[in-house]
This record gives sequence, C-alpha cells and structure tokens, in this order.
Amino acid sequence: MAHRASTPRVHRGEVDGILDGVQHAAGGLPLFMFLDPCGLGLPFSRLVEAMARRRSPNRWPPTEFLMNFSMVAVRRLGGNARSTKGVERSSERFDEVCGGRWWREHFRRGEPVTADADEVVAAEYARRLASATGMYVRSVPVSAAPGHKPLHHLVFGTRRQHGLWVFGDALARARNAWWEKLEVKEESEDPNMLFSSTSIIRPDPQKVTDAAVPAIAANLAAILRQRGMAYKLVDHTLEVFGDYYGQVTEPVVRKAVKHLYAEGKTTSTGIGGRPRDLVVPLSVSLG
Repeated sequence: MAHRASTPRVHRGEVDGILDGVQHAAGGLPLFMFLDPCGLGLPFSRLVEAMARRRSPNRWPPTEFLMNFSMVAVRRLGGNARSTKGVERSSERFDEVCGGRWWREHFRRGEPVTADADEVVAAEYARRLASATGMYVRSVPVSAAPGHKPLHHLVFGTRRQHGLWVFGDALARARNAWWEKLEVKEESEDPNMLFSSTSIIRPDPQKVTDAAVPAIAANLAAILRQRGMAYKLVDHTLEVFGDYYGQVTEPVVRKAVKHLYAEGKTTSTGIGGRPRDLVVPLSVSLG
C-alpha cells in the first residue's frame, strides 16, 4: 500500500541547516533519511551525530538512512590530492566528508594509484560509518552500464536485521529490473539483432538461483550447528544469504529451507508466511 505525506515541505539552503529540525519533527516516529547530495555529502561527524541522536535502547522508533556516496567525487578529488596544482581546500572538504585524511593514503602524490583505489575508499568509508554509528551499513556500487565505473555507491544504514533483509531483497529485485531494462533498450534500438550484448553478459537468473539454493541451505545448516537451537531467519540476515546477499530475492531462501528439509536437517517445511519470518528448528539428523 502506498502512503502519501500529508504536509510535505520544501526548504531552500543546505540540508545541514535543517537536519536538526527534521529530526525534532520526527521525534517518537520511525525515520527514513534519504540523502542525495548535489556533489559531496554531509560531513562525517554530522551524519554520525544525527544517527546517535536517534539511537534508542529498545530500537524503537527505527531509524534508517540511504545516501549516495559519489564515486565521481572520489576519483576527481583523488586526482586533486595527487596534483601539484591541486586545491587544498577541496581536499579538506572531502576530509570532512570522510571523517579524516585517511582517504589520501590511496592517492599519494608521486606514487602510482591502484585501479580499485576508489572502491577501496568507498568500502573503508562504509566500514568507518558502521563502526562510528553502531549500525549495519551496506554499500552498493551503481553504474550506468555493465563494465562501467560506478557513478556512486548507494549506502544504506539500519540498526535492525529486518532492515538488512528488506534492503537485500530490494537490491536483488532492482538488479534484475536493471538488467531487463538494458535488454529491452538494446532490442528497441536494433530490432533486427539476434542477441543483445546484455543477454550475453547478464548472469543467467535461473543458474544464479540454482547455485544459491544449496549454498544458502548450507548457510542455514551452519547456523543451526552453531546455535544448537531453532532460530528466525530474519535474525541472521547476512549469515543466511552469505555471498548471495543482494543477488537473490527472499523466495530463494524459502527454496533453501525446503532443500534443507528434504535433506532431513530441519523439521521446517518452508511453507507458510513470509520467508523472513520462518523459524528453522533443529532436526535430530543434523547432529
């Protein structure tokens, strides 16, 4: 069901200037904060402060954020830091965004830059953000086309396993839609082509699912062995999906539970309710 805001407001100026007011207005309510900056984002300390203000011992109301971390800016400012003609104030502004000068270590003047320096910076930014906020943080590259350098990373932060689960499922669905849109675009531009390049390079969805089911089933069994008792899937999101987080949707997890049941390793049939809410009990044969 779609929900429409009853009193939307538009503000002029920097988001930093109204952030406190937005958080105050959301007092006692769930808050999803989407930051899509034109250029660089909020200073690291400001973002951490904002999340700390919303921290709650009982995890209610939930607070989540989604933001674009510009990879174009990382590469541009990396070049600026390396150049003898670079503008120091520009680098200092990025210091504020990253929460320190650490990113400059990957763009040292007079030294070669690794091909993945920008990705290393994005990964470290997400790691530091997770550590400073105490939140689960996932960072996903977003490109205009397959094989292209990412334009930005979509950075998601949540304090709840449920948020991780929903984000991973949404990411997998968006990835599939992206591939399908690219294929339709190619075919519309050249209706006479036998095979689109997208159809050739896209990972076969069925093959991905076929590989994911036993892999996730093995993850489920490993969690059972470690815990020695029943558990709810959504409480172990990253352990459940493993390498397939963001690659497959949650119905694949249901198939994995059924796979585990067929192997006699759980008494859960995988039937009924949402996959995320399934409880996987231990089977005698697992031990």
